[in-house]
Amino acid sequence: MGKASSKLSAEDIAELREKTQFSERELIEWHKGFMQDCGESGELRLDEFKRIYASFFPAGDATSFAEHVFRTFDHDNDGVIGFKEFIIGLSVTSRGQLEDKLKWAFKLYDLNDSGDITREELLEVVQSIYSMVGRQINLAGDESTPQKRAERIFEQMDANQDGRLSLAEFIEAARNDPSIVRLLQTDTTGTHHAMPGGAGAN
Repeated sequence: MGKASSKLSAEDIAELREKTQFSERELIEWHKGFMQDCGESGELRLDEFKRIYASFFPAGDATSFAEHVFRTFDHDNDGVIGFKEFIIGLSVTSRGQLEDKLKWAFKLYDLNDSGDITREELLEVVQSIYSMVGRQINLAGDESTPQKRAERIFEQMDANQDGRLSLAEFIEAARNDPSIVRLLQTDTTGTHHAMPGGAGAN
């Protein structure tokens, strides 16, 4: 806590070059923007995170989805996101390999961190996505409601039909069927260049 440094140290840059897909110049630029958003604390709180998401999705309500994403970035569960947490998470969602993105997406949907995803958890996140995007997109009939989309995803992924999605099922289904990755995508406006959006973005 307290006032964070306005500049990244050489040690910080070296660490983040190893842990992310960003160049030194990009890390410095992201840090500058992060500090402008956070102020002297150098930490991003949930209310500010929600405000940023709301600015990207003015036609909808991004509150719930922002809360879910915040949870996946707040690795130490202290209620704030530091720059390292933010940039490592952003690297995964924007530039990570498919499997890394899917692992992040699994964590997003696994609301209670139990190691599997229930229908209810999946539906809750999908509902938050629909609330966020508002009327910005037109959906096919079988995806016209959160319930339909969630059920379609679940049925395609639940290989052993036990009513729960394991990480292995989640990744295997997405690898084998590109349409599932599309269903999991949550970014509809290209904002993944600024904020985390979806498992299949980029």
